[in-house]
Amino acid sequence: MIVLFSVANFRSFSTEESFSLVAGKPLSTSHQTHVIPIPDTTTAQVLKTAVLYGANGAGKSNLFKALDYLRMLVLKPRKKNSGTGREVFRFAENTSQLPSRFDLQFITQGKLYRFGCAVTDQYIIEESLVQVIGGQEKAVYERITDEDGKVTIETREAKNRNQKLAALVTVGGPQNQTFLATIRATLDEADYGEEIAAVLAWFENSLILIAPDASFGSLGAKLANDSAFREFAGTFLKASATGVSAIKAQKQEITEEALHSLLPESLVSRLLNEVAEDEEGKALVQLGKNKEFLIERSDKNHYYRLTIQTEHKHHKEKSISLDLSEESDGTRRLLNLIPALHHLHNAVYFIDEIDRSLHPMLVLKFLEFFLKSSVDEQRQIIVTTHESHLLDLDLLRRDEIWFAEKGKNGATHLYSLSDFKPRKDFDIRKHYLQGRFSAIPFLGHLEHLLEETK
Repeated sequence: MIVLFSVANFRSFSTEESFSLVAGKPLSTSHQTHVIPIPDTTTAQVLKTAVLYGANGAGKSNLFKALDYLRMLVLKPRKKNSGTGREVFRFAENTSQLPSRFDLQFITQGKLYRFGCAVTDQYIIEESLVQVIGGQEKAVYERITDEDGKVTIETREAKNRNQKLAALVTVGGPQNQTFLATIRATLDEADYGEEIAAVLAWFENSLILIAPDASFGSLGAKLANDSAFREFAGTFLKASATGVSAIKAQKQEITEEALHSLLPESLVSRLLNEVAEDEEGKALVQLGKNKEFLIERSDKNHYYRLTIQTEHKHHKEKSISLDLSEESDGTRRLLNLIPALHHLHNAVYFIDEIDRSLHPMLVLKFLEFFLKSSVDEQRQIIVTTHESHLLDLDLLRRDEIWFAEKGKNGATHLYSLSDFKPRKDFDIRKHYLQGRFSAIPFLGHLEHLLEETK
């Protein structure tokens, strides 16, 4: 569960902006299931849902990209002399000389952690991981990279727990790579220590980011291997009036020669390297809308092609099968989002432009289903959208509704509906569209352009 995310000097974010999911005081008692307690606190709670609005170009997607970039820093090693790959705020002078800063507070394994880092073009100059206990911070490690590129790690616990981790603390690791990424790339999971292992597992398995043009990465494998999910997905698509009555996935073994003929050689080599390094001995690649290839290692490598098909009932009650690539954009988009409704405990889904290719009623029902199905679970969903039908205080709390607005200097600012303190009977949607809360496009005088075209 994400509690707070702050970002500065990254894309459209200039000075620090914070996106908080700490629950405020609700307008009524009707949304008690929308929150869960924050560990080691007496009254603080975190929200399960957040919806972010804003005009095109206001910076909604940049919040998504900032979190995606931070996740990449945590999980992916960097090539030597490749820099950090950051994108600074470009509408002010000397921003390339200033660090980009990221600060993320999140809950995993019943504990509240805070991970933060400061990044220049070349170095991770600051980095820290702490556990937050009742407002007090207990450091797991702290890292500093000086002007000469020397990396220094400070942690008492790592030195006492494991010799390999202690040795890595002494070495420090690459200047352009987070210490978490260095640990993940260098050590076995058994050598991480309990806290670092929990944090890395959360970033890798529980923080799931779905871009507008992306699909659920292992959808074919999940549908093929998880019958409960396959049945759930088919039932949900049927109930959503997509015309789909069921869904199935085929896992067909192919020869190594067929794999080489279907994929570029560079991609085959990468897959073979990944399966050799993967603990479960698996590697998956997705090409286009309906092509997934899976390699599994046992006594020898096995190669599979995964395909997804939907079934439609003909008017004579005969079933007709279609490849997923033949379905509408909306059906494919909905299928890619369904795992957010049927997933692990403690999962966080951040969906950018949830309304892409979906009917407004479907977006509303999707969010309603999530809220009702996660009553007894620690699951969280964050979405960016233009769909104004979600602006309903019978559906969401004030502090679950957020806005992104770009100022005159080109910088994005984030603020919550709770800042306006509207009454429970306030027509949020109507007043938003009228510009009461800003975060909408203010169009120029298009009549002049119309006259010119005539």
